Amino acid sequence: MQQCGRAESFRLLLVCWLVVGPVPVLAQLRHPVPVLWMMTRNQSAGVAPAVRLALQDLKRQAPPLGDYEIQLQLLDSQCDPAESLRALFDAMWAGPKYLLLFGGVCQSVTALIARSLPALNLLQVSFAASSPSLSNRKWYGNLFSTLPSDRALNQAAVKLLQRYKWTRVGVLTQDGHRLSEMKKDLLRQLLKADIDVMSTQSLSGDVCSSLRRLKESDVRIIVVQFEEDSASEVFCCAYRLNMFGTRYQWMVVDGGAAGWSLGRQVPGCTADSVQTAADGSIRLQTRRLSNTNTPGVSGRTPQDYEDSYLRQLTQDGSKVSSSLHSFAYDAVWVAARALSQVLEAVKHREKYDSQRNSSIGEEEVHKTLLDAVKQTQFQGITGPVFFRNGERMTSIELIQFQGSNAVLVGDFSTSTQQLRLMNQLLMFKGPGPARDRAVVLPQRQRVDLLLHAVVSYAAAVTIFITLTVLFFTAIYRKHWLLRASGASWDVLLLLAVLLSSSSVLIAGLDGASQSDRTFEVLCSVRLWTLSVGHTVGFAVLFTKTWRLYSLRRIKQTQKQRAGCVVLWIFLLDVFVLTTWQILDPLRRVVLQHGLQSESADQDVVIRPYSELCSCTNMELWLTAVYGYRAALLGLGCFVAWSARTVPVGHPAVSGKHLALSVFAVTAFSVSGAAASLLTSHNPPLQFCLTSVLILCCDVFTLGSLFGPKLLYVCANGSELQDEVADGEEEKRERLRRLNQQLKSRTAQLDVEIETITMQLRDASDPAAPEPKPHRTRGSNNGGVRSVRWTHAAQVCSDRNSGTNPSSPDSINSPERVRRRVSMQLPILHHAYLPAVGGISASSSSLFAGRDAFAHSDDNFLLT
Repeated sequence: MQQCGRAESFRLLLVCWLVVGPVPVLAQLRHPVPVLWMMTRNQSAGVAPAVRLALQDLKRQAPPLGDYEIQLQLLDSQCDPAESLRALFDAMWAGPKYLLLFGGVCQSVTALIARSLPALNLLQVSFAASSPSLSNRKWYGNLFSTLPSDRALNQAAVKLLQRYKWTRVGVLTQDGHRLSEMKKDLLRQLLKADIDVMSTQSLSGDVCSSLRRLKESDVRIIVVQFEEDSASEVFCCAYRLNMFGTRYQWMVVDGGAAGWSLGRQVPGCTADSVQTAADGSIRLQTRRLSNTNTPGVSGRTPQDYEDSYLRQLTQDGSKVSSSLHSFAYDAVWVAARALSQVLEAVKHREKYDSQRNSSIGEEEVHKTLLDAVKQTQFQGITGPVFFRNGERMTSIELIQFQGSNAVLVGDFSTSTQQLRLMNQLLMFKGPGPARDRAVVLPQRQRVDLLLHAVVSYAAAVTIFITLTVLFFTAIYRKHWLLRASGASWDVLLLLAVLLSSSSVLIAGLDGASQSDRTFEVLCSVRLWTLSVGHTVGFAVLFTKTWRLYSLRRIKQTQKQRAGCVVLWIFLLDVFVLTTWQILDPLRRVVLQHGLQSESADQDVVIRPYSELCSCTNMELWLTAVYGYRAALLGLGCFVAWSARTVPVGHPAVSGKHLALSVFAVTAFSVSGAAASLLTSHNPPLQFCLTSVLILCCDVFTLGSLFGPKLLYVCANGSELQDEVADGEEEKRERLRRLNQQLKSRTAQLDVEIETITMQLRDASDPAAPEPKPHRTRGSNNGGVRSVRWTHAAQVCSDRNSGTNPSSPDSINSPERVRRRVSMQLPILHHAYLPAVGGISASSSSLFAGRDAFAHSDDNFLLT
């Protein structure tokens, strides 16, 4: 084990000799400052020349370290966290005392070492990109890197996406610890920026399959994270799948500082094919050298440094170059300046402190070194070097491939978080930047002006016809034909037709120019007018049909109850609508419809949308309304079918017209409900179909129920006027004659009654004096019964038979005569009084026409 340790020490010293080079004799007089350098062997060849240049420049300039000299102690991490940690503990145990750890290229090793630095009182200055997971300064507060974090690259990518308003992207990432951490951070930043990640694919398997899945997701903006050796393969598959050109934009975020080459040959693709697919792509990379020609803190310009670095490679005979060499050069200067401040602080305190022999504690030295690195600020060959929250502030370059050239088209400053683009240098394949999706143009579906005018005109004509029929019905309401069909029911039916026709005019109003409140009010008005009009209209038809069906077997009380059907159905409808409006009122709802391609541009599609009246539980309320209406319609059709053959007094009011109207209203109602539900995605078609069905229903109702009656009344209108004028005169003349006849008959009856009275008295008492004549006026209102003829016949028969009139058995006996007179005279006298059922002479209306003598059943129809 001792021999292995000695061999390892010898090997490390040899590497240190190769890195630092031969030290002049003068350098031995300086005090060494030990610094640990942890790195991997395969990366030392490209970085060592840059570190050697930095140490040589430090020796030429006395102020940075003065009498001190950095002495690097190499530790090979082997990218193994366990081996690295063991080597670090061994170095710390063996001594000397180290204040600073330099380097650290392997991400897995860096994360583990950086977590243990505070406990070891060490500070690490790295020249490799730190993972986004190391941004927690509470855990990794002692880690500083001159290479910006991968987080900065993701920030630049998000800023570029936001600049062109790309909100729909796909992410393609190569497997690996560092790139996986970059992907997680990118997804977090995209989510925070409200950018949708449609698909995330890996390059671990078949690259073309991953790209095909992106294409199937209709991803146009693709963010790629891969190592430089995978660029040709990715763009070869993009060329095969036709994922380039005006519709696609590639953004490469690789995290390194070296460009990737497209010259490598890929099976299945030529170099020109790969270059064609990559044309227009944008790469985000960290700036390797400053774009200024002014000398930095080392006295070298960026160009001078690069020339010197290439000469060092040539002298060493190495052909391996590293993308991190410039950051390693500035990292040496960061470490040197921080250590110089600490050494000067310690020296000053030891010289001027009151207690000359006191020493500064280890923790205080560590804190001083940490503050010195945080406050570091100088001009390096990679640009201004300073740290904020432990991260290096620099610029991220945006390189666009244009043909075979890589053009700098912009940069992103990590300190100001500002993106600067040089639009005059940007070149896109199309007229502008690619779209992240097909352009969706919202298009409101409106009712065509001509269609609305035609339907509104038809509704206005229907309303005019309804008002005309209503006017005729009011004028000729006393006509027997209109009374026979129920004039009051006709008026109610016409009002229902007016309501349903008015709903058509309200439905065609354009909601785009209306406020939400006005739109909601119109929705409620249309619902009420259509629903109440339909309910009242069909309820009237149902009631008339039911009365016709029950004509010959219904009682008068049941006839009155049948008239309450309309009221109950109306109240039910009002209850449902009121509950609907209170619990779940109608509101404006935007309904999106399917996409429609635009033939002129395949990247432009139209998304029709419409505004309709709806609510939260629209289906529930429609089910409730359609439920009880369907039951009413079915019952109405059954009654109408049964009453279609019931005979009535006139063909104009026949049961066939009424049954046909019920069937038609049912058919139009069912068709209208179905058309409204099936065409809800097309408001113009829905408006046209429902309006036509409503108006056809109204017109059919007017034509079938009121057309024949109005034609008959109009055809016999002059006869009706003559009949009314002549009828009044005849009525008066007939009543005068009847009055004279009744008066004559009354006088005749009075004489006959007086004669009978005198005869009865003579028969009962011949010796009695003749009474004074007394005339009793009979009533002129009643009919005349021929009682006196019977009595005279009985008296004559008794006289002829020779029976003794005074005999008790004789019919003319005084006792029987008085009994008959006491019963018959009041009947004869009061038969003409109205109080006992007689007819008054003033009751002329009962003799006015044929209606006074109609059958009771017919009279039921005519009322």
